[in-house]
Amino acid sequence: MAVVERVFPPLKRGQLTTLQVNLGYRCNQSCAHCHVNAGPTRIEMMAADLLALIPQILERHSISCLDLTGGAPELHPGFRDLVRQARSRGTAVIDRCNLTILSEPGQEDLAEFLAEQGVCITASLPCYSAENVDRQRGDGVFKRSIHGLRQLNALGYGTGDPNLQLDLVYNPLGPVLPPPQQALEADYKTALAELGIRFDRLLTLANMPIQRFARQLELNGELQSYQALLEEAHNPDNLESVMCRQLISVDWQGHLYDCDFNQQLGLPCSGEVRHLRDLMRLSNVPEDQSIRTAQHCFGCTAGAGSSCGGALQG
Repeated sequence: MAVVERVFPPLKRGQLTTLQVNLGYRCNQSCAHCHVNAGPTRIEMMAADLLALIPQILERHSISCLDLTGGAPELHPGFRDLVRQARSRGTAVIDRCNLTILSEPGQEDLAEFLAEQGVCITASLPCYSAENVDRQRGDGVFKRSIHGLRQLNALGYGTGDPNLQLDLVYNPLGPVLPPPQQALEADYKTALAELGIRFDRLLTLANMPIQRFARQLELNGELQSYQALLEEAHNPDNLESVMCRQLISVDWQGHLYDCDFNQQLGLPCSGEVRHLRDLMRLSNVPEDQSIRTAQHCFGCTAGAGSSCGGALQG
């Protein structure tokens, strides 16, 4: 019997509050779950002329948050200047940091820079077990991640100071939904406190069945069953809070998408706003514009929900 796919409900954009920019795919890690296929051999990087548009767009559209991702966004040569410009106009900046970048050659002062600029750090740490982290992210990654967290704690991150916010990100090792965020956060805090580590929040994210993770599932014969799990766990209460309603995702070439996952699947925004230069041309970003959806979107609405800010339900 053929599997009948559910149709994801229609969504429309609300007020734009966050510009999420992928600065490039170069990364010092190559993780099994990475939905952008980032790694040390990738060379894609946003050009300087496009990077220069971002502070202007933040100002033009009164965007309150700049969310920087990659790859390792810190490896872009224009990363620090972009952060300075955004922070100088009062825009909140999120750095999606893999923690090991803090000990890479040439990045020894990165933690201090982030603290000086008051950058919110959202750091990947998919487990509090060294064995599980190294299995997913590579040998020695857990030890280097803990070293990075200690650097950040020494600078005041993870103490409850809203100007030095340190959030950790959990995603499952396999084709399962994340456990309840609040309970898992308590487990993380207990386990990491034994290592002298503090952080503010734990954000739980579902693994999206796309790119590297999808290929891994397909090889294991688990892709269809995982997609079915996501669809069966769909919670319509999450639709009001999914990240794509207030966010636009930008790829390293300046093209616009409704979310980072659509970006990796090559599903651009519909309508007339398709590139960073379009945002410069328009006086405002149209609201109530249709958001492009597909089967992977069930990953954001399954169970307690999943977004760049963690679970959507308490």
